[in-house]
Amino acid sequence: MSHSYQFKFIIIGDAAVGKSCIMLNFIEKAFRSEHDLTIGVEFGSKIIDCNGTKIKLQIWDTAGSESFKSITRAYYRSAAGCILVYDITKRESFNHVSEWLSEAYLHGNSGLSVTLVGNKSDLESNRAVSFEEGASFAKDNGIGFLESSALKGENISESFQETAERILKRIQDGSIDLNSQNVGVIVKNPPTVKKIPTSSSCCKAS
Repeated sequence: MSHSYQFKFIIIGDAAVGKSCIMLNFIEKAFRSEHDLTIGVEFGSKIIDCNGTKIKLQIWDTAGSESFKSITRAYYRSAAGCILVYDITKRESFNHVSEWLSEAYLHGNSGLSVTLVGNKSDLESNRAVSFEEGASFAKDNGIGFLESSALKGENISESFQETAERILKRIQDGSIDLNSQNVGVIVKNPPTVKKIPTSSSCCKAS
């Protein structure tokens, strides 16, 4: 399937918050109840449709362990989109969100589009972080926010879709310099923009 653009995405957050399960669900619509902790990075890709524009997402799922940070930081560079994940049942993972966001902005490009995702919303009875807390953090930091369930597939596609749509909007309004090597966007087959005539004989006032 041909596509107009290629966007580089990264998935970041503490270990065991469900980052790999989110990527697996997004790409294969599958879920594994047992999943080994990511060592370094894992890679996946998928073509999506953003309001009629085909976009290929190249996704890098990074390890959440502190011991791999020196490796995973290299993948922040030239990323256009970022899915920042915490576990709604683990307060500590939410407490680390501000640190992850700072890391993303420090090692990534200044125009990085970020969506905060509170995963494991299916475990409502074990909730340790309220929806309002996640939404408030996202609003204060000017980033997107969703709660998701990789188990049920809820808001997984939406997390990537909404992030990609924000990137595409910035391309269309000229906020992203497509000539730059560090914006995480590669132009493949740019969509044709039809020019609307400013005037025509049939529209002239008599």
